[in-house]
Amino acid sequence: MTARSRIEYTHTTWNPVTGCTKISAGCTNCYAERMARRLHAMGSPNYVNGFELTLHPQMLDQVRTWRKPRMVFVNSMSDLFHKDVPFEFIRKLFEVMTDAPQHIFQILTKRSGRLLKLSPRLNWPENVWMGVTCESKRFYNRIDDLRLTSAYGKFLSLEPLLSSLPGLDLQGIDWAIVGGESGPGARPMEKEWVLDIQGQCREQAVAFFFKQWGGVNKKKTGNRLNGRLCQQYPDKLLSHAAQAELAL
Repeated sequence: MTARSRIEYTHTTWNPVTGCTKISAGCTNCYAERMARRLHAMGSPNYVNGFELTLHPQMLDQVRTWRKPRMVFVNSMSDLFHKDVPFEFIRKLFEVMTDAPQHIFQILTKRSGRLLKLSPRLNWPENVWMGVTCESKRFYNRIDDLRLTSAYGKFLSLEPLLSSLPGLDLQGIDWAIVGGESGPGARPMEKEWVLDIQGQCREQAVAFFFKQWGGVNKKKTGNRLNGRLCQQYPDKLLSHAAQAELAL
């Protein structure tokens, strides 16, 4: 049995790829890089290369052994659409997800250009949800790229949120997850930014999930917005979860 993930909007993680390289401001204080260095120091076999991008083909079939339905965050320690991940490896990973319809898979990338380029060559089953990170308005193009893919479910990770996001076009987007940066060197997130995004989601009928305030001690700052938990899931994700008897 795999341990429950600490990521609030998923159940567990699956990492057939580890390691990455920085491409934008949201990568500056990468939690995955810190974790990879720690695991390398502990002698974890999948992290002998530290945070260098590494394929783990032996991990591809892991999810086939998980009979109980769950939400699975794919490559929490990397980016599946990194330029150095071969297309054939991505294709095999999608085959595995297709063959495991009892699970909901969540994939997140900052490489939206490659995602869009490869999208027509991939099979997109309904249990695969695709997301992009948009940490500031500079990266609205990632949302545009995601919108043009063939993914059944589309979501945004607005984390670490580094600026206000005025005028969001959420057409074709099902879910927006908002969170502040956490850990050493965490950059602050303003409450006004969060409330504005919440309002835009409400106006455009998009599920809004507030993950955390972040900061150096994210447990202390918590995850309540105006004293309330605001953790919505999209209707079609809930519908799929109900069919799979998956408890969210």
